[in-house]
Amino acid sequence: MNKKALIVEDDINIAELLMLYLEKDGFEVRVAYDGGKALAEFSVFQPDLVLLDIMLPVMDGKQVCKEIRKTSSVPIIMLTAKGETGDKVEGLNIGADDYMTKPFEVKELLARIHAVMRRAEPEESPKEKKLVYDRLVVNLDSYELVVDGTRVDTPPKEMELLYHLAASPNIVFTRNQLLDEVWGFDYFGDSRTVDVHIKRLREKLEGVSDKWCLKTVWGVGYKFEVVK
Repeated sequence: MNKKALIVEDDINIAELLMLYLEKDGFEVRVAYDGGKALAEFSVFQPDLVLLDIMLPVMDGKQVCKEIRKTSSVPIIMLTAKGETGDKVEGLNIGADDYMTKPFEVKELLARIHAVMRRAEPEESPKEKKLVYDRLVVNLDSYELVVDGTRVDTPPKEMELLYHLAASPNIVFTRNQLLDEVWGFDYFGDSRTVDVHIKRLREKLEGVSDKWCLKTVWGVGYKFEVVK
């Protein structure tokens, strides 16, 4: 889905130029030519970015910015002919994320747009590498294997092999696939290495639960079978 940008600018030529470049950059764009319409459009359009001129009819850009900030943290870049430091500081203090002085290079404006939007994106939490089945916890973050409530010391490669299989239940992996995906494509060991690790894992897991098991698929490989 395209990002949405609201341009608030009373100079029609500047507004049309900004719209042209933003649409070319992949944005869905709407324009408001005064502060009052800007707030109405903001409420309906729910943009991901606001380019906001300061000198506007009906309500100036500073007041528009203050009103938007009451309900939203959307990135706002102020546009103005004023270049004094005091004006820039005031704009930033009332909630603007950046400030561009007219006339400006469109390439620089686009670069600033991308920068403020990157900063506004929520940071992705690292995915927890922990699998839980009946009487079994495989935690690859801490390299801990808990079997029937008891922590079982397990070498790293056994942990990685078990996690890899259990993360895709009922999917069959060949020995070569497991060598590539667990040991790495540059591993040149014997495929029987997989068999040895599976044997050791079975010794740790045998009889723990009837809801899952490490199963050999003869002539193919292995899978972590979960009873449905």
